[in-house]
Amino acid sequence: MSQNTRKLLGTVLLLVSIVAWSVGGMWIYMSFLGAAAWWALIGLFAIMGMGWFFPAAWIIRWMSRPDAE
Repeated sequence: MSQNTRKLLGTVLLLVSIVAWSVGGMWIYMSFLGAAAWWALIGLFAIMGMGWFFPAAWIIRWMSRPDAE
């Protein structure tokens, strides 16, 4: 697979993962933490914000690999 194809596919994967991660965080908030204290909400949003980094970093690393010669 060429790097241009990986970049196109990776961009789509990043957009899909952003939407899925946001919906997942919203589901956790609405299901379990709707009436929680402010400090619990800050913790949830911090964990969700940091947790998205790892899948995104893997996708970006995969996108930037050079073509196999």
